Amino acid sequence: MADLADCPCGRRDAAGRPLPYAQCCGRYLENLAGTPAPDAEALMRSRYSAFVLQRADYLLSTWHASKRPSKVSFEAGAKWLGLEVRDFKVIDATHAEVEFVARQRDAGGRAVRLHERSRFVREDGRWYYLDGDWK
Repeated sequence: MADLADCPCGRRDAAGRPLPYAQCCGRYLENLAGTPAPDAEALMRSRYSAFVLQRADYLLSTWHASKRPSKVSFEAGAKWLGLEVRDFKVIDATHAEVEFVARQRDAGGRAVRLHERSRFVREDGRWYYLDGDWK
């Protein structure tokens, strides 16, 4: 498991302390077959952590097959700065949406803000990222 103290997704416990990676997204990234994300928000957070950790395997396996790209690439020198989940909406038992803002500094030092409302679908007990609309 990645040697991280705090989870990259920024989730906090009831006392406001950052959750350790192993107790947060790490359990999903490191054991996809045995521990799928329990809901769309957890999947979205774990996918953010996968971007931070450059885990293309996890990103591809949690992308719905109908929209999955053939590969995922990462920008060399980019640094992820944080994630803010703005909204989590359950549509029904197999559909949900998550609105988030992710911040990044690109290799040239320019700040980038990614704001998306993502759609997720649940199939065979697993949540998958389907697509999203940029805001």
